[in-house]
Amino acid sequence: MNKIRELSDIVREIPDRGAEIGLGGFIINRCCMAFAAELIRQGKKEIELTSVSGNMESDLLVGAGCVKSYAYGGGSLDHFGRLSRVNEAIEQGRYNIKEFSNLSMALRMTAGTMGVPFIPTKTLLGTDMLEKLLADKEDSVYIGESPFDGERYVFLKKLQPEYVCIHAQAADELGNVLIEGPVWDLETAKAGKKLIVTADRLVSNQYVKNNQDKVTIPGVYTYAVAIVPYGAFPAAVYKEYDYDAEALTHYAKVNQKQETFDEYLNEYILGTKDHNELLEKWGGLARMNALRADPAYGYVKGGGGHQ
Repeated sequence: MNKIRELSDIVREIPDRGAEIGLGGFIINRCCMAFAAELIRQGKKEIELTSVSGNMESDLLVGAGCVKSYAYGGGSLDHFGRLSRVNEAIEQGRYNIKEFSNLSMALRMTAGTMGVPFIPTKTLLGTDMLEKLLADKEDSVYIGESPFDGERYVFLKKLQPEYVCIHAQAADELGNVLIEGPVWDLETAKAGKKLIVTADRLVSNQYVKNNQDKVTIPGVYTYAVAIVPYGAFPAAVYKEYDYDAEALTHYAKVNQKQETFDEYLNEYILGTKDHNELLEKWGGLARMNALRADPAYGYVKGGGGHQ
């Protein structure tokens, strides 16, 4: 079955209120930027959001008022700055934001992929983070003893979001996903009940058959694929394009206050009909070509993306 669809049509299927959504990516790499922007354009609200790593797209969703709750393993804009909309919401006690470690969130996703209700671990033991979660009566963590060795463990509740989105370098029409370089979101992808993939390139199924070793996620896991070139912009995608330093620096400045964030939102998200139009606002094909990755290095030679 052909799983290639328009991103706007895929997002339209997601409930307008209360959807469970997991996001892939890591900091400023393979972020689901086009997907998050489309959620905002379509006015999705009260999202129960989860991610192993907090990235720019989660900051956008929180700042846009789309999120009811958010569980994540910390995050930033790398050296460009903070997730200021997320951090301010934590400081003000809004949106029920819960901070875990990256490992504990990945383990919760792993439990979701296994179909088990929880997973035992010793991570978080002895940390202020765990004490805060317990003090807040967070129902996804429980402290208990192992029936086998009597040791103290943290039991983490599974995460199995109704929808998960990841961004990848390529996919074929049957939903086979090809990811090059580090894969931080494999557990997240497989935990989702409906996996949505945005990809920079479409490859043929014959190419996949000839290069089966390149398949990271088999199509059996994939619900739908949207081909969105530069769909992670301004984040980087290994061997495709580098991050845009200017765009990230700009965002790290405007996201510090809600007023300037709203101006950014109105210009680049609500003021554009889709991701292609957003890219045009940042300089279109000429700017994107300047970000093209060097085949040997995987990013722009010398680093730093567009300056």
